[in-house]
Amino acid sequence: MRIHLIAVGGAAMHNLAIALSKKGHQVSGSDDAIYEPSRSRLEKYGILPVEMGWFPENITPEIDAVILGMHAREDNPELKKAQELGLKVYSYPEYVYEQSKDKLRVVIGGSHGKTTITSMILHVLKTCGKEFDYLVGAQLEGFETMVQLSDAPIIVIEGDEYLASPIDRRPKFHLYKANVGIISGIAWDHINVFPTFDNYLEQFRLFLDTIEPDGTIIYNAEDAVVKELVEGSGIGLAKIGYKTVENYTAEGVTHLKVKGKIYPLEVFGRHNLQNIEAAHNACTKIGISDDKFYSAISTFKGAAKRLELLGKNISTAVYKDFAHSPSKLTATIEAVKEQYPERELVAVIELHTFSSLNKDFLNEYNGSMDKADVPVVFINKLTFEQKKLKPYDDVLVKQAFGNGKLIFFNDPEIMVEFLSSINYKGKNLLLMSSGNFGGTDLNLLSDKALISKSIY
Repeated sequence: MRIHLIAVGGAAMHNLAIALSKKGHQVSGSDDAIYEPSRSRLEKYGILPVEMGWFPENITPEIDAVILGMHAREDNPELKKAQELGLKVYSYPEYVYEQSKDKLRVVIGGSHGKTTITSMILHVLKTCGKEFDYLVGAQLEGFETMVQLSDAPIIVIEGDEYLASPIDRRPKFHLYKANVGIISGIAWDHINVFPTFDNYLEQFRLFLDTIEPDGTIIYNAEDAVVKELVEGSGIGLAKIGYKTVENYTAEGVTHLKVKGKIYPLEVFGRHNLQNIEAAHNACTKIGISDDKFYSAISTFKGAAKRLELLGKNISTAVYKDFAHSPSKLTATIEAVKEQYPERELVAVIELHTFSSLNKDFLNEYNGSMDKADVPVVFINKLTFEQKKLKPYDDVLVKQAFGNGKLIFFNDPEIMVEFLSSINYKGKNLLLMSSGNFGGTDLNLLSDKALISKSIY
């Protein structure tokens, strides 16, 4: 097939382009700007556009399918030409479904934990020698691309609740029509699209309706909102609730106790123990035995940027995490405090997304940093300008978080100077953001923390 991707430079889109090229399709793409690592990866496979921009002449009647990325606009010249020619225009998730209609589709939904649960399932299936396709929202160790489409009988899909495309306003995870669905947790997010919590919650009700009639919903029974949603629904699906299994921590390592056997883990935190059980139940449906699952999961090192260890010494550990929403922030801080109860925690969150910077949403962060000994909030002053939002000061941030100890920075250099001045002996440093802390070199900051000798 001849396939053209509009806005091919995005993280998901360029991976899809590569996956389709590897499958033998003739793939082309366009974008107005493409950055690393997308640029080099597209170039490697001969898919990088010769010139940046939108060119209607790229769209010809010979094209079998056009895939529209979220970065494009409704008035995109190439989209308009495709519509004029009557070509089939797919959103990203719509096309993935088209390629997986005859597979067993496992779709992982939820406000948090999606990438980790998806990664856990992929790790176990790969370790156990299963053939599978996948779609995941992060670059994983041992996997060249974030998407694979082949003749495998199973596909594991990270089911994002954000919109499918500029012309398809349905949440992505509604389009996959899961055979096995997972809901890991529900906490209000994406307020620019879902202006109320009830509106956001409705998307998960609709997700249940999209699961195939003979399908299964696996859900976090320790999340009150999820439990009420699933158990209170009249859907005719098999319902499997999961809970944290018995565990203990010794010498900084978390161990699971299952049916009299002990399995040491390389990850930690209550949210990760819940994620493991979501993955366990999904793998059971795929045909993986308990012992094979837990043996495989004991070698899982974690998904990229999810409690990723930057460095450690005898008295300090430095982690970075993708956490940005209130629920993720709370869970990540609790995980580090529970794993190292004897150490103080310096926790830094960069508010970066549209939702997190919205004044009406900011109060959702109330209490989320209470377990941090040194809570720090960073908002790059340039972010307000880029998102055309009116800036606000530390008083408003401290009130919203409800934390009098909170320290606020809007200049990355001053923030780095402060963090570098701390003596980290007996302290851990946790850096959380979906952005890049104003271009801060986190590895360099980690190195400074691990050799710090000054006194805070």
